[in-house]
Amino acid sequence: MTSTRSPRLAPGSMLGGLALLVAVAAVGSAASTVTTSHLPHGGTVVAFGAAIALGECLRVWLTGDRDAAPMGTAAAFAFALVGEVGTSGRLGLGAPTIIAVVAVATLLGVVPHLLAGRTVALDGLAHRFLSVAVLVLGWHVHVHGVSAHDLSVGWGEERRGYIAALMALAVAAALVLDAVLAAAVRATREGSRLRSVLGDELRAVVSLGSAIGATGVLVALAARPMGVLALPVFLAPLLLTQFAFRRYAMVRETYRQTIRSLSRVTELGGYTETGHSRRVARLALAVGRDLGLSERELQDLEYAALLHDIGQLSLSEPIPGGATVMAAPGEQRRIADLGAAVVRQAGVLDDVALIVERQVEPYRRRHELNDREVPLASRIIKAVNAYDDLVGDDVGGSRSLEALERIHLGLAFEYDPVVVASLARVVTR
Repeated sequence: MTSTRSPRLAPGSMLGGLALLVAVAAVGSAASTVTTSHLPHGGTVVAFGAAIALGECLRVWLTGDRDAAPMGTAAAFAFALVGEVGTSGRLGLGAPTIIAVVAVATLLGVVPHLLAGRTVALDGLAHRFLSVAVLVLGWHVHVHGVSAHDLSVGWGEERRGYIAALMALAVAAALVLDAVLAAAVRATREGSRLRSVLGDELRAVVSLGSAIGATGVLVALAARPMGVLALPVFLAPLLLTQFAFRRYAMVRETYRQTIRSLSRVTELGGYTETGHSRRVARLALAVGRDLGLSERELQDLEYAALLHDIGQLSLSEPIPGGATVMAAPGEQRRIADLGAAVVRQAGVLDDVALIVERQVEPYRRRHELNDREVPLASRIIKAVNAYDDLVGDDVGGSRSLEALERIHLGLAFEYDPVVVASLARVVTR
């Protein structure tokens, strides 16, 4: 009798369901206490809601296939923390109402993307919304009869620094929670190790996240003397920063597409099979994620995998099928050296050139040379390139098992056993 294993929900689906549940509960609770005819400080609520919606509408895709809504997140943080707004005095909104406004404003900001036919990253929306919801609940929870929100109302000059520090700590905790949730989603989606992905997400928090958190705190503090005017004054610089990040991401993507185009030169010249470099890059990235490489290391690995055969252009006669695994060691060394020389001409890819140059080193040289001279990325490309040379585009067939068996024969001599074990896991996944 065979047993069937029930499918496990992905973290992205779980976060989406949890975010929907929290949003529905908040809207229901807010609707039971606030009517449309009597909404306290309705103009202030609309202003913060509009800023959140506009920020979500102007979300940006960053490096590592990571989306963010810096202005919308900062406005949501400020709305969660604000106690008094201008001459209106205490805002007087409960946690469910604030969460409901954030949820509705976020959905409104998504509508233009849906109308334009763009893809909406639901897991990104979910973990951003949940981090804000946790911040709101934590800011309003009562400890010994008083909440942080109560302390932020009516503060004098002597307590201003204390309130600012308390806000900064609360926002920092929310940003760390957002990074943890985003890392869990990415690790499952990409097959990466959680520790390495979490490191990438926390580094993103230190860069753009610190600007988002600081802006949210400044708006919350400045709302008391300035009113809703604090929103455009402090969000405008963040919007300009967001456009700079977007431009940087576009430049990075253009650079990547240029390298992908350059990698096809060997295919067009008949030196390698069609799609070889892209298959090697795709499989090398999967192995790199399985081994826990960081985002920067994965980028260098992808570039090196795309350009690993560029040295074949120096050959007077192409290798049959472009399979360098069948070439003599001296020929492999010549191809790698010339490929590295080509890559170094770019002037900004020295790490990539080193990976390309060392891709033909046998694993046993690890005991003769320093580890840094034979990078892990080089060992990954060596094994993955051999696998694709033996398999080609016949994935999932018997050739795959035969290729793995042949590579296993070279364990501890030609190939790194750790890399080969990871390759086998990725191929059979």
